[in-house]
This record gives sequence, structure tokens and C-alpha cells, in this order.
Amino acid sequence: MSADAKRLDWVDMAKGLSIFLVVMMYCASSIGEDTGQTGFLHWSIAFATPFRMPEFFLISGLFLSQVIARPWRAFADRRVVHYFYFYALWAVIHIVFKIALLGRDPIGAASYTAWGLIEPYGVLWFIYMLAVFGAVTKLLFELRAPHWAVLAVAAGLQMAGIHTGSYVIDQFATYFVYFYAGYVFAPQLFRLADWAVDHVGLALAGLAAWAVANAVLVFAGGFVMGPVHIQMGYAALPGVHLALALTGTSALCVIAALLTRLPWMAWLQWLGTKSLIIYLAFVLPMGIARTVLLKVGVTDPNLLSLVTMVVSIGSPLILWWLVQRTGLGKFLFERPAWAHLPGTLRARHPRGEAVASPAE
Repeated sequence: MSADAKRLDWVDMAKGLSIFLVVMMYCASSIGEDTGQTGFLHWSIAFATPFRMPEFFLISGLFLSQVIARPWRAFADRRVVHYFYFYALWAVIHIVFKIALLGRDPIGAASYTAWGLIEPYGVLWFIYMLAVFGAVTKLLFELRAPHWAVLAVAAGLQMAGIHTGSYVIDQFATYFVYFYAGYVFAPQLFRLADWAVDHVGLALAGLAAWAVANAVLVFAGGFVMGPVHIQMGYAALPGVHLALALTGTSALCVIAALLTRLPWMAWLQWLGTKSLIIYLAFVLPMGIARTVLLKVGVTDPNLLSLVTMVVSIGSPLILWWLVQRTGLGKFLFERPAWAHLPGTLRARHPRGEAVASPAE
């Protein structure tokens, strides 16, 4: 059975919700930086702060158990090299466009490219860390590390609030627990989604209680709204933040499962199948859109954020459609045969066909 056939509808819906939240956050903060103002998107993002990125990582770990036992080469090709390919490609595209062309600093672009090998560049840090998390989880699997011990250490790292100055180390400490939790607790999350679909009333009541608790803990106890950075209230406390992240990611899974019952929300589910494509390519159109809007005199932060978000999500999809339609530039969203580890393509396709691997 193909990977697409195995995909569960609610997982794609959850990915759609997640990519919306992530793009919304970057659009709101960039508009806030440009204008010094805040809009309603800032408040939406503030509510989602505890679980916005944890959800993305947790969903990414859900199907890891299906490939974790593969030989190292096959696993690394699918869960490490795959992500590093798209990270490296799009990091170079971003750096060349922003630093070399717009900034007219080719030497600086070369420096950023070199540093990008050991320190993830810009918003692409998420793709970089997916490769790191996959490799570390595989190593722990081979070492037969107990799940409870790994989760305990990972939770301790998250609550410690580590700030070393190394983005890789700091982001690993902050987010690995969610990726590993998705891997370990995938069966429970699948059962939770099934339960929600069968008990809609109870699920909605639970979501209402969670939303109230999350809002109170985020907006009370020292909450500060800034145009770029948001300081949570009680939700920022060690342990509380972790608990809210895990409950929030579970709540989003329930919401996604319920949304699959609504035929008119199928577009969000489809969007979830293209979440990585959007993540790879939304930054450049986001910057162009807000620059153009500001130059033509649009200053309302709400309108700026909404239009910028629509352009940021729509542009990668248009580019993907053009690539599919013309056949040009497929390497942007599909890993070509040469970018696989030796022997892995033949193992997957015994006749040796040169098959590309799409970003997903």
C-alpha cells in the first residue's frame, strides 16, 4: 500500500491547521516588526503559542514507528537525507535571493551558506530539526533506550529552558519531547481521534474546557503583547508550558478529527498534504507581499496580515502547480533520484526506476 493510501484524513487536517498557525505567526510578527502595531492575528497566535510548533513536531513523529526498524541506510534516506535535501536546497535559494541579490552581499551569502551546514538558516530550522530528530530517535531505538527514560530526559530538557547560543542544541532541547511523544503515543492519539468522531458532544465539551484553561493560563499572570514577541503569562512556567503543549496538540488532533466530518473543510485537509511545500516556499512571497503593501500605503495591521498570509500560503501552491503543469523545476519539491543514498532506490523499486520523492 502506498504512503498516500495509508495516510489518515485527520492527520492531513491537523497538518493543515498547523501550517496555517505557523504561517500566521510569521506574517503577524513580520507585520508587527514593520509597523510596530498589533492586530487580531497577534491575539490568535498568542492563544496558540503553547502548542503551535509542538503540534507540527508531534504530527511529524506519528508514523515513525512504521520505518524505525528499517536498516540504517534505508531509514536515513527516508527520514534524514530527505529533509536535509530540501533544507539545503531552499536555504541556498533564500540566501541567494535575500543576501546576494537583494542585499548585494555575495561574500555574506557565502558565509551564511557555510554556517547553514551546522546552524539552521531562518525559518527552515524546522526542516533541519526533523532530520536531526529522526536520526536521534533511530539511534535511541537501536540502543533499545526505554521510552519512559527518553521521555523523562526530553521533558527535563524542555522544562530547563536551555539557552546555549547554539540554535541546534536549544531547539533540540525545546522540541524533541514532542517529536518523540508523537512517535511513542501514536496509537493513543489515533484512538483519541476515533473516539472524538464517535462522541462529538463530549469531544466538543472537552475542547471548550481546554480552550478556557489554555486562554486563562496564556493571558493571565504577566502576559505581554508585543508587535513581534509575545510573553505568555502562567503558561510560560516550566512544566505548565509542557503540559499545555501536550494538551494543546491533543486538542488539535481532536479538532482535526471532527473537521473531517465536514465536507466543506476538505480544502484544509488537502492543504495539509502540501504543508511541507508551503513551509519551504512561503517566506519569500511573504516578504515581497508585505513590502509591496506597505509601499502602496496599506498600514492597517489586520488587513496587512490577512493579505500577506493569503499570498504566503497561495504562492507556494501556485508555484507547485506550475511545476507540475510544466514539468520544469520538479527538483524544488521532489527529491531527485541522485539525491538518494546508494542502493535505497533499488530496494524500494527493484527494477531500478528513477523515482523522485515528493516533499511531505
